[in-house]
Amino acid sequence: MATATRLRHIGATAAVAAAGSYFLIRDPTISSNDRGGQTTLSSIQARIADVNASVPPRQVQEAALMGTTEKNPLDILVIGGGATGCGVALDAATRGLRVGLVEREDFSSGTSSRSTKLVHGGVRYLEKAVFNLDYGQLKLVFHALRERKQVIDNAPHLCHSLPCMTPCFEWFEVVYYWMGLKLYDLVAGQHLLHISRYYSADESIQLFPTLARKGKDKSLKGTVVYYDGQMNDSRLNVGLACTAALAGASVLNHAEVIGFIKDEVRGRIIGARIHDNVSGKEFDAYAKVVVNAAGPFCDSVRKLADKDVQPMICPSSGVHIILPDYYSPEGMGLIVPKTKDGRVVFMLPWLGRTVAGTTDSNTIITMLPEPHEDEIQFILDAISDYLNVKVRRTDVLSAWSGIRPLAMDPRAKNTESISRDHVVCEDFPGLVTITGGKWTAYRRQDVFSMAEDAVNVAIKSAKLNPANDCMTNNLILVGGYGWEPSSFTILAQQYVRMKKTYGGKVVPGVMDTAAAKHLSHAYGIMAERVAAIAQNENLGKRLAHGYPFLEAEVAYCARHEYCESAIDFIARRCRLSFLDTNAAGRALPRIVDILATEHQWDKSRKQLELQKAKEFLETFKSSKNAQFHDGKHN
Repeated sequence: MATATRLRHIGATAAVAAAGSYFLIRDPTISSNDRGGQTTLSSIQARIADVNASVPPRQVQEAALMGTTEKNPLDILVIGGGATGCGVALDAATRGLRVGLVEREDFSSGTSSRSTKLVHGGVRYLEKAVFNLDYGQLKLVFHALRERKQVIDNAPHLCHSLPCMTPCFEWFEVVYYWMGLKLYDLVAGQHLLHISRYYSADESIQLFPTLARKGKDKSLKGTVVYYDGQMNDSRLNVGLACTAALAGASVLNHAEVIGFIKDEVRGRIIGARIHDNVSGKEFDAYAKVVVNAAGPFCDSVRKLADKDVQPMICPSSGVHIILPDYYSPEGMGLIVPKTKDGRVVFMLPWLGRTVAGTTDSNTIITMLPEPHEDEIQFILDAISDYLNVKVRRTDVLSAWSGIRPLAMDPRAKNTESISRDHVVCEDFPGLVTITGGKWTAYRRQDVFSMAEDAVNVAIKSAKLNPANDCMTNNLILVGGYGWEPSSFTILAQQYVRMKKTYGGKVVPGVMDTAAAKHLSHAYGIMAERVAAIAQNENLGKRLAHGYPFLEAEVAYCARHEYCESAIDFIARRCRLSFLDTNAAGRALPRIVDILATEHQWDKSRKQLELQKAKEFLETFKSSKNAQFHDGKHN
């Protein structure tokens, strides 16, 4: 009876999905020319696509914010440099608005760098939509699938499609997941990445050699493979910030809002007091409206306006671990929709290693969340049930925790039942707050789409007059315009890596395929500028053995990506701290030396950078820096 009911629900939802896809397809995003605005997509794209373009220096960005006055304010001041905040800044700037953005730490320093690395369309939420007959969840999936494709198209060097395998140990599971994922394909409509399909047990083992033939005390009946997107999350976030800067926004990382400026007559926020943690300066930045996109910390920002405001964040912790590459094949992920305790677990290839996760539990909000050992052990337990290799705690190269800023529903009993949709509100005049949502929503339902909604509310609040409508739907981010998967061959053929030996001698080294591919995917068409630094400034040596990251990247990021600290580089620019905590520690001295040259640090500042970075790495619980009693996984 239960089986029949499930299948009827899938059939009913398929009909709604087909109708929904039709309406979405015939309701395209409004063109930027529909209002006859002065700002055009082509002119902005040309600016961003210029391989010789550079973002304004940090001092220029700070001066632009300091230069605002009550009579000459910004149109919008954004608080928060995560995916949503940078998406808001980019959206507003491309509408011809005068925009500023400040971030207390670094771009993507919080939740946006600690994601699952999937640009997913919400297959879990589709299941909820089916069995709860919840059109709201289904609508979320519609939008997320559309935005998934758009994010991949807008940043092709940083995002790609990834096949994900779902193992089935009962024939009912084969039918159930096949039908569910075919529905996922149907809902995607014209935004489909690739068609899902079934593979036999033997075919599945060929595609995923470490997959166990027996699990749950049953034999593998086969797998269903579907496609989602994958990204380099923090580099995508940094790309958003740099694209916004090229589009005219004044973006400033390591700058903290410490108070609001209020017009007591109108009872409205008209700016913010800002402390620059790099220069030490304090100044006022005026704006017609402020957008609070501070992620898990948005309640803290709201309390600066009203200390008695009711919280709207329900923080949830998600833990991920990094394992060696042999745990999963290149180009194929493994997702188990329901483990023995009902949770979802996945194992995906990512930047040459394997990322596994995740957990979903209540937590407290902190600047540097740390994974608990029982959460790491849960992930190891869950994946060991589906693998034929020995799963060991000593194989964990890095482990981290991220805080999901879910919009709180007081009726919800646990975080699983809270919708990942976003909330936009103005509970204090002049302060628009946006929270909730997910990475694939930085524009409207993803980050891009969330940004569109927030900007629309801000425009209405401050009665702004943008030059045109939202145009980020088709805006390719910096590094992506003209990029092709084969672009790495230019680097391999035309550049060499000039390396300084310990004796001071400079020797040439080949720009090998691994290094060329890494640079191409990390920087897009800007990779040639990084390769030129490696060749012409003798910065072609690898930063860590076994990884493709080059010394030249440190210099490039300091000059062109607002990299202001060693942590900025190892965590958000090259991802080494996420991939291998110990390798990041070994690379630190050289990274600090290069940054010191770029930023003119003295000896005491270099020592401080080393100390802060080592303390940061201690929050990543690899097998070397975690205290654990390894029983099962040894």
